Amino acid sequence: MELTILWFVLIAILWIGYLVLEGFDFGVGMLLPILSRDKDKAKQDKERRLIINTIGPVWDGNEVWLITAGGATFAAFPEWYATLFSGFYIPLFLILLALIVRGVAFEYRGKINDDRWRARCDQAIIFGSWIPAVLWGVAFANLVRGVELDAAHQYVGGFWALLSPFALLGGLTTVLLFLMHGAVFIALKTDGEVRVKARRLAGWFSVASVLVAGGWAVWAQVAYSVPWTWAVVVVAALSLVGVVLANAKAREGWAFLFSALAILSATVLIFGSMYPDVMPAFDPANSLTIDNASSTQYTLTVMTWVAVILVPVVLLYQSWTYWVFRRRLSTKDIPPPIGLSLKKLKDSAFGGPSSGSAKNLDLTPATGEQDPGTGATASGSAKNGPGDTSA
Repeated sequence: MELTILWFVLIAILWIGYLVLEGFDFGVGMLLPILSRDKDKAKQDKERRLIINTIGPVWDGNEVWLITAGGATFAAFPEWYATLFSGFYIPLFLILLALIVRGVAFEYRGKINDDRWRARCDQAIIFGSWIPAVLWGVAFANLVRGVELDAAHQYVGGFWALLSPFALLGGLTTVLLFLMHGAVFIALKTDGEVRVKARRLAGWFSVASVLVAGGWAVWAQVAYSVPWTWAVVVVAALSLVGVVLANAKAREGWAFLFSALAILSATVLIFGSMYPDVMPAFDPANSLTIDNASSTQYTLTVMTWVAVILVPVVLLYQSWTYWVFRRRLSTKDIPPPIGLSLKKLKDSAFGGPSSGSAKNLDLTPATGEQDPGTGATASGSAKNGPGDTSA
């Protein structure tokens, strides 16, 4: 196999890993206000912390796949990288901004024990999950459909040209797939009332995904793809039906596998439709291909050896992470919230009445409460299960 083809396939695999793993992260974030509606604020916060803790140990590791996919594109196909990131600058900037805001909210939600602070962080998580879920679908749909490139392979279409009906339907498709994937994951990782609600939502979103994602896949196949990807469309359709059936029988493990297979199939359809282009143009003569966008053979050879050594290491440590944090969680596993008092922080920063002594800032959790960073209690004993990243 030629190295250009090999790296096109490897980049597709990296995107599969990212969309399957980060897909349920986005779904969890989007479902946060839907699965935790309760007039009792204490109960609502506990359910939200439970939902966030399902992805607490893994969400940042899942984003490694995006970083690796971007780095591999830069190194293996620099012209593709340059045209993609300059032409899609606005949507990619919005995605990056959303991911930053979301990551900060995950890390700092539990640092301050204040309802308004937590509400703002929740809004950031929701915003940071919806924006990428929509825009990744829009971006990939444009790569399937083709974009307006000039003879120098520069994108000249503008932002609004990216929002075609096909692209917008692609955005709706990824949203529904991620909502389904996230609901199934929450049902798989939780117990009690949240699990029941998540499974119910998974049923609704799986049926909607069959209709919307199926329609988009058929449109993409008929208008822009090649004959062999019909098999991929069939696999995706059967996988979505499998999600519906497995979820109806409360088989969350099978439902999650089928959901992941549906996203995998959608990604294969996207890259199969693009090949041998990496960025199809409306005028085929201006398209970027795996040949005219690639690095030198020497670069690709060095990259291949690096990938052979490091990729198995990444797969091993990420698999180990999922194995360690494999058990279900319930609201019983969520300790009382700990965090600094917002009033004390303001007084300390702006010279309020409690700023005179460092003793007023009590950084030590009360005995028996769980430290969000270590999973240990204030008395020194380690607790079983994952640390509460949103305490």
